[in-house]
Amino acid sequence: MKKFIKNNKIKLVIISLISIILIMLFFTFKYNSVFALSKYGSRGDEVKQIQEKLKRWGYYSGSVDGIFGSKTLTAVKSFQKKNGLTVDGIAGPKTLQAMGIYNQSNNSSSSTSNSNSNNITLLARLIYGEARGEPYTGQVAVGAVIMNRVKSSSFPNTIPGVIYQNGAFDAVSDGQINYTPDATAKKAAQDALNGWDPSYGAIYYFNPATATNKWIWSRPMTVTIGKHRFCK
Repeated sequence: MKKFIKNNKIKLVIISLISIILIMLFFTFKYNSVFALSKYGSRGDEVKQIQEKLKRWGYYSGSVDGIFGSKTLTAVKSFQKKNGLTVDGIAGPKTLQAMGIYNQSNNSSSSTSNSNSNNITLLARLIYGEARGEPYTGQVAVGAVIMNRVKSSSFPNTIPGVIYQNGAFDAVSDGQINYTPDATAKKAAQDALNGWDPSYGAIYYFNPATATNKWIWSRPMTVTIGKHRFCK
């Protein structure tokens, strides 16, 4: 009888251990698959997407090889810092969403998604109204001016607040803000929202050929792209 009880206890211990291991494997698989993320040492297509975007925006200077090495780590951290994200060097759901990389691993709440979508649409409308026909870099730069104003204490701290500030943009005053933006303007809005800043920190821009405001000419210039001069 004692031997029988002892054998049963051993079996119960073994079964319990197996159950614990199976539960751990289940949750490991579940969370790795649902909340997949790219981090130091990762490889694959997602890493390539990250590298391509960060290289285009000036954060990354290495090869687009799909290998998450030290250069990619530094670039991701720089991007996170500039966009107010947790600076951990891990391209998790929020960081991927900020980069415009959408897949099963970075689904967010509908409210966050809708807010982001609304900002992109409004920014694209402003870009289209102000800079359609300009070089793509110039369109992104116009979007970057909006983002730079949002970050500045001298302007409203939201994209709608900056765009609809009284007298700030001709496209709002003359109604061109209501035009339907094309694919280029939408792409430029996404790039500006993600941190690409070809304006080099500008918070103003104007067309020297049509500008009548003498004050704007006194602002320090950062760059000229197409017909627009950008300045601080």
